Amino acid sequence: MNLDFSAEPLFSWYVVLLCISGIAMVAIGAVNFGALSIGWRIFNAVAGVGFLGYGIYLGFIFEGGEYLLFFKAFILPGVLIFNFVRSLASRGNTPAPQPFQPAQADVPAQPFQPDGAAQPAPAQQPAPGNQAG
Repeated sequence: MNLDFSAEPLFSWYVVLLCISGIAMVAIGAVNFGALSIGWRIFNAVAGVGFLGYGIYLGFIFEGGEYLLFFKAFILPGVLIFNFVRSLASRGNTPAPQPFQPAQADVPAQPFQPDGAAQPAPAQQPAPGNQAG
């Protein structure tokens, strides 16, 4: 195991933070909160597996030598976690769905009267050529 906080604290914290970021991103991608689209969830999971895998490699397999320390690597998990939290917050602000109301039957409209009384609809007269008799 390559973690030695007394000899190499920067390297050890880098490995720990890589693993924590990876686990957080995999968890966000794996759990469906309904806040993220499928594409963002897949991206979170893949990036999280990459971070976790690199952290495990550095912590347990790496045998010394040179390695690159990318502080910018923590911007991506920060942005993805921020995007997730923002999506959860905006989901809470959506209006609640209205209950279903069945459509009403077509009822002929009554003419509007200023005094509030509705007039009955005029009776339909038969066409002049269609009189029974």
